[in-house]
Amino acid sequence: MTEQLLTCVEVEPTQPASASVIWLHGLGADGHDFEAVIPALKLPASLPVRFVFPNAPIQPVTVNGGWEMPAWYDILEMTLERKIDVAGLLSSVQQINALIEREIARGIPANKIVLAGFSQGGAVAYHTALCFPQPLAGLLTLSTYIATAELIEQHRSVANQSIPVAIHHGDADDVVPLSLGLQANELLQQWQYKPQWQRWPVDHGLCLDEIEAIGVWLTTLLTTETI
Repeated sequence: MTEQLLTCVEVEPTQPASASVIWLHGLGADGHDFEAVIPALKLPASLPVRFVFPNAPIQPVTVNGGWEMPAWYDILEMTLERKIDVAGLLSSVQQINALIEREIARGIPANKIVLAGFSQGGAVAYHTALCFPQPLAGLLTLSTYIATAELIEQHRSVANQSIPVAIHHGDADDVVPLSLGLQANELLQQWQYKPQWQRWPVDHGLCLDEIEAIGVWLTTLLTTETI
């Protein structure tokens, strides 16, 4: 575990948690960004889930004029290829690994931990989940892309080769183009994963129908007994 964990917004269930969702926000946001989504997921009372929303470190972001803001890594060029600071992304991966390990230490089995991420947070979630050495419950990626394909391919974990993956993207996304979400979906299929791809009539955000679909997915995922 790293010497200092990221600060997090945590929402505890009314009963002792039996599963956890670690949900990463996008560039410039913070851990409160998706907190209000929880009630709209409509998770059953019989499924006590702890939600952990980590805060990204504050750092300068090149494409935003060097302004300091919450960011999981620096974006150097806002081209379709998304030139990024790979070392910064990998540092964030290590920080999220530490949060997963903390959930395990708090009594949540790895196979009851879901990793979710929006936009920049989704790029970190992809790398973290696909390379984590223990089988996780699932990976949810929202309006995002795979930023470190070559490194993921080199370090993919056998333990998560069968991880359930849900990819959601908006048809009118003007920040992370739909083509990048499709590219991630195709890449996962090439790597023999079986992602569930869904597109929604929104821009760079979520809609209520999408949130409810995510709730159904989480409920199914976390109430299915694992062998």
